[in-house]
Amino acid sequence: MAVTPLLDFFKRGEVARDVRLLAAQGALAPRAFEQLSILVLLLDDMDPEISRSADETLSRIPPELLSTFLARSDVPLSMREVFAERGIFPAEAAPPEDDGEAPLIDAEPDGGEFSEGKDALSSEEERRDSVTQQIAKMGFTERLKAAMKGSREMRAILVRDPNKMISAAVLSSPKITENEVESISKMASVSEDVLRIIGTNRAWMKSYAITLGLTKNPKTPIAMSMNLMARLNDRDLAQLSVDRNVPETLRVTARKKLVSATTKK
Repeated sequence: MAVTPLLDFFKRGEVARDVRLLAAQGALAPRAFEQLSILVLLLDDMDPEISRSADETLSRIPPELLSTFLARSDVPLSMREVFAERGIFPAEAAPPEDDGEAPLIDAEPDGGEFSEGKDALSSEEERRDSVTQQIAKMGFTERLKAAMKGSREMRAILVRDPNKMISAAVLSSPKITENEVESISKMASVSEDVLRIIGTNRAWMKSYAITLGLTKNPKTPIAMSMNLMARLNDRDLAQLSVDRNVPETLRVTARKKLVSATTKK
């Protein structure tokens, strides 16, 4: 099952009512798996308006779309049972493995709300300043929606947001690319939680560049860095062994692995 950082906040009951209501109405629109899991969770919300909204949102998703989604191998039995009670069953053919990033429903589709107001002549610095100014004027809910629906520049800023839910939402965005995740994996300005989320995502960790970025990032939890180091080639291991930006334990272990590999040869 995919790592679902945003869903974890809902499961722990750490989400304010206004955000739960937005999610119940289908306005947050994270990746399909997270969105559907959150909607199912909100069916049992103690607030009747939220539970009713979640039920209505689920009813607006085309049955054939739900049926195809339920055929995915990572859909738990408990979720299939919820939809079986609603008369919807898994399709015979499962969707492609890389399918399902887009939300199943979006009550507030992109309509320029997070436009940067830039033109073709704007410099990169001007665009960055413009986005920074936009975000500075946003409240929590606006930042949360921007983390999921905004531009690449917005995500690069919001992934460093001190609020853990905002940074987690960036990693839940259907728009985020592997190249962005690689860039984030190298950032020493993001929280350990962000790096930990990346490091536990099996799809992202298939990328050697992301693995290397996390291993060399001084903010990555040492236990994770030590495990990832085993995947590095000799060239990167040699560079890691003399990198003063990483913890000494990591450098020493890298040197020992190099010596061991040389001895075996």
